Amino acid sequence: MNPIRRRHLALTFAAATLAACGLPAQAAGWPTDKPISYVVPFTVGGSTDVVGRLLAQKLGERLKQSVVVENKPGAAGAIGATYVAKAPADGYTLFGGTISTHAINASLYKNLRYDPVKDFEPVSLVATLPNVLLVDPNLGVNSVADLIALLKRDPAKRTFASSGPGTSTHLAGELFADTIDVPLTHVPYKGTPPAMVDVSSGAVTFMFDQMTAALPLLQNGKLKLLAVTTPKRIALSPDTPTMEEAGVPGFQMASWQAVYAPKGTPKPIVDRLSQEIAAILKEPDVQEKLGKTMGMELVGSSPEALRDLMAAEIPRWAEVVQKSGASVD
Repeated sequence: MNPIRRRHLALTFAAATLAACGLPAQAAGWPTDKPISYVVPFTVGGSTDVVGRLLAQKLGERLKQSVVVENKPGAAGAIGATYVAKAPADGYTLFGGTISTHAINASLYKNLRYDPVKDFEPVSLVATLPNVLLVDPNLGVNSVADLIALLKRDPAKRTFASSGPGTSTHLAGELFADTIDVPLTHVPYKGTPPAMVDVSSGAVTFMFDQMTAALPLLQNGKLKLLAVTTPKRIALSPDTPTMEEAGVPGFQMASWQAVYAPKGTPKPIVDRLSQEIAAILKEPDVQEKLGKTMGMELVGSSPEALRDLMAAEIPRWAEVVQKSGASVD
């Protein structure tokens, strides 16, 4: 038989075998020698960037293929999410999604250019992260009660920062203002680092953000930690009260990090990625860096579990958005 004909028949047989097993032929041989793009929708240095860079490195080692991080910040992650939603569904574009991009933005933005459910394939819930209430150490407050008293004395002069409109840090500030019944001005930034710098200098009164990002400034004394937003105290700061313990009943919030692919990415690729991420999150050095050092609760879920989480979180945050009156045009 002609060698070319023989090779053609072999490839045809392989494709038929894959189809019979429920594996799309286009997934066979993924990844090839083409780099995989891991899009981080926030600035360098934030928790999403830290997670993305570590996962990219580890995935690259496991897949034996280069995984390159691309930062596309802006609009609470919506710019990066819109980019990935339009990317080819071939397994060569991944997205570092968050509670903002895949839960909050759906109700906060009036003209969102992507659909968090219809435009993405859930891959894995990576971790949940505690949010914390942060102030300038020179502000003269030592507790949440002190801060509330300060805000009520002169709310017109008081502001709160966030890593961007629509982020969990934004919604936490809106919820806090609504809970204590004090009108406050929101000051959005393009990412966590510049927001924290302004809080630490006293240019902005306070902010909520993830413990992960706050640690360096807390350790060098440039920020003060007043409370955590999780239901229980956290191991990284066991002496810090929860918001409820600090006198703000019903105030609970936890951020999360996840991985997505464009809608239509072949299921074998999504499943492979999910399995690899779950294995990566069990590696001792990853648990040390993200878990013990940065305070994340590592998960590594199935795609189905991440889909279920979104089904619960999207309506939950829609209710918070409606109650707070927060909106982004």
